Amino acid sequence: MADDTHDSYEDLTECALAPELESKLVNTQRECTFMWTNKAGEAFGVIMSYLPTEDGKLWLTAAERRARISAIRRFPRASICINSTGTDMGTGKTVTYKGNCTVHDSREVKDWFYPAFANYIRPNDAHAAQVFQEFLDSPARVVIEFEPDYALSFDSSIMWTRSPDVAKR
Repeated sequence: MADDTHDSYEDLTECALAPELESKLVNTQRECTFMWTNKAGEAFGVIMSYLPTEDGKLWLTAAERRARISAIRRFPRASICINSTGTDMGTGKTVTYKGNCTVHDSREVKDWFYPAFANYIRPNDAHAAQVFQEFLDSPARVVIEFEPDYALSFDSSIMWTRSPDVAKR
């Protein structure tokens, strides 16, 4: 039997989320940190709500006038970080995705996205979801389709069990 303890936290490559935990995290949390590169080439990010879809994409929305929209139209690469804080999963679980964004302003995309998003964000209150949907559907709002192509996840519970003093117990 291999000794799974280590003497430092230098190498955490074996502390990734199991695929089922990553899926649970993405489908349990409602907010992420959305990060992009601005005109000056600097990283920037904001907290946004998102809608995951079965094909692995994450969908978000913002007013066209937000700096992030012109930035991702200019350079469509972005990152999204989702963590477990505030969920029933507890703390210490996170996944960061890198990927490409597509900005949509078509009525067709808005017509499926707004109701799905509103019901995802307000799952237990149909009236609140309807009001939210109506406020979202404004003329200068766009929908962001984020398609991840790389993931980096972390599960602190694995790190703790691999800690020498914890593993000896």
